[in-house]
Parts: sequence; structure tokens; C-alpha cells
Amino acid sequence: MTRKLRRIITGNDEQGRSTVLAEKPPVDLGVLHDMWVTDGAPASYAQEDSLEGRPVRLEPPPFGTVFRFFRVEPDDPALDAAEIEAQVAQRFEAIGAAHCRPDTSRSPRMHLTGTIDYIIVLEGEVTLLLDEDEVDLKPFDTVIQRGTNHAWVSKNGQSALLAAILVDAEAQA
Repeated sequence: MTRKLRRIITGNDEQGRSTVLAEKPPVDLGVLHDMWVTDGAPASYAQEDSLEGRPVRLEPPPFGTVFRFFRVEPDDPALDAAEIEAQVAQRFEAIGAAHCRPDTSRSPRMHLTGTIDYIIVLEGEVTLLLDEDEVDLKPFDTVIQRGTNHAWVSKNGQSALLAAILVDAEAQA
């Protein structure tokens, strides 16, 4: 990504006046750029940096949220299907999400999280794959992802940048 992402963390000083407490880069895992995590609701103002010392996980903590940017990169044409599957499986394992891949028959990137996600395409174009549908998305298109098996794919050979807020959710009975 050529764009430099910044995290500006605000708070109140000793006199109760609003101020910038810190400016820090996101926690960066290459294609995932975590900005903030909450551990429950209601969230607390007290935590100075919610990412400090925390491993990057695909899903938020129970009753929590995660705010991140992520990139969708095109497939490397030099890799065959087995190599792509191995690469994707390793990436999901690294973020504690191997269990989030129940059915990858449509695409090795298919995954399902126990969350409601608000996804906004910021740059580029991307295709949302679902079990039965697919939708081409452009900047400022928004997806409300509600606990469904899905994948993000670049079909045009360009990377795309998306913003995501994942909210822990309870599955319907």
C-alpha cells in the first residue's frame, strides 16, 4: 500500500480538556492494518492504546469490535491452486482464524466469522464472493456482512483498499 495510515488517539488531559494523546501507526500484518479494538460494550475510554501487546486476530474479542483497513491483492499468476490454498491457509492460521474456513469450495479465501461487519471500499475495485452470488464493488460501495461465508477477490489485477468494522455477533438459532 502506498498510502501511509495514521492512528490519532484522543483523550482528556488532567484538566478534562480534549487533546491528542498519541499518534501511532496501525498494527500491520501486510494486508491487515488494525486501528483499534474494543473488549466489550459499553467500550471504555480508559485504554490508552487498545492494540498494545495484543496479537492481530481476524475476529474481535467476545462482545467487542475491531476496526481495520485491509487490502485485497490480485492472485500471483505464478502460483497454482494448491500453492494459493496453502498461502491462504497459512494467513488465516496466523490471525487465529483457521476455524473460520468452513467451506472453501468456491474460493480458498472463503471464510465465515461470528460478526456483523461494516465494509466500505475506499480505493480500487473488488468482487465480493458469496456461496450463491457475487457482487462487483467500487469506491464507497458498502457491504453489511452478516455472518455469511464470503471472500474478497481482485479480478482486475489491481489491489483494493477497504475499511472494516467487525462487531461480535450472536448467531441466529
